[in-house]
Amino acid sequence: MNNHRSSERGVVMSWNVFKFCAGFRFLGSIMILFVLSIVAFSYYALVVANYGPALFIGGLRSLTAFCVLLLFHSLLAMLLWSYFSVVFTDPGHVPSSWRPNIDEERSDADPLVEAAYMGSDVLSNELNASGGQDYRRVRYCRKCNQFKPPRCHHCSVCRRCILKMDHHCIWVVNCVGALNYKYFLLFLFYTFLSTALVTLSLLPYFIAFFGDEEISGSPTNLAVSFVAFVLNLAFAISILGFLIMHISFVAANTTTIEAYETKTTPKWYYDLGWRKNYEQVFGTDKRYWFIPAYSDEDLRRMPELQGLDYPVQPEVVALQQL
Repeated sequence: MNNHRSSERGVVMSWNVFKFCAGFRFLGSIMILFVLSIVAFSYYALVVANYGPALFIGGLRSLTAFCVLLLFHSLLAMLLWSYFSVVFTDPGHVPSSWRPNIDEERSDADPLVEAAYMGSDVLSNELNASGGQDYRRVRYCRKCNQFKPPRCHHCSVCRRCILKMDHHCIWVVNCVGALNYKYFLLFLFYTFLSTALVTLSLLPYFIAFFGDEEISGSPTNLAVSFVAFVLNLAFAISILGFLIMHISFVAANTTTIEAYETKTTPKWYYDLGWRKNYEQVFGTDKRYWFIPAYSDEDLRRMPELQGLDYPVQPEVVALQQL
């Protein structure tokens, strides 16, 4: 039964679209410059061309401009903080000393001989974070020549195994994994809020562009405002869909890659309920939920934030082993 399920997962995973990201390896830091260029273009359209000069007009228009600029700069600061946290944070790699605990009653092989477990059905005998026996198949990476912890996958772009790998993102020129997934979600969140704010703020200028009334400003600034509105509207809509998808992943305690596996799994054994699932990504300290950082207390007492050990539902694991 297990072999049949594994073969089903293999068919599903063979269509994983993220393997084609390997072709984008050459882009490198060009994508970072591209992202910063989009930010700079939107900044010019909103601040320099329109709401910056409106500060000196006086009256209600100046007050509106001040509020828009204050909110925009706050969101922009959080966006850039989250973005560079994703870019420069290692998503998590497998320590060279990491080894699974082998159930010796189920296997007579030497647990220190890695080649003996390449593609085998040896079972892990680790105590998971919930205190129960965690019988799952030991996974071995033939490319890295090392064991793979639970939820770890090999990235063909980074050419190494990534802890709780979600996907390789060309926009951040990095893998999204256990140690930077929260930062990636915050980047999506603040990018959506920023692009939505720019879209709403430039909407009057976009409407006036097609109206009969006289429009103040140079033709260049009007063109920039028009393009910035369309660009930010497109990003806001697309990022909203992407953000909703990842929120559903967090609620179910799965990743983009694991979403393929759950199609053939009746119950996902990492799903502990939406609140505990959320805390595995964002931590338990509410003060840190909306910033790309963790409290020292969470890092000390939550092993799942390190990417090597995750609590499971023992009864679900036992059911799937039948």
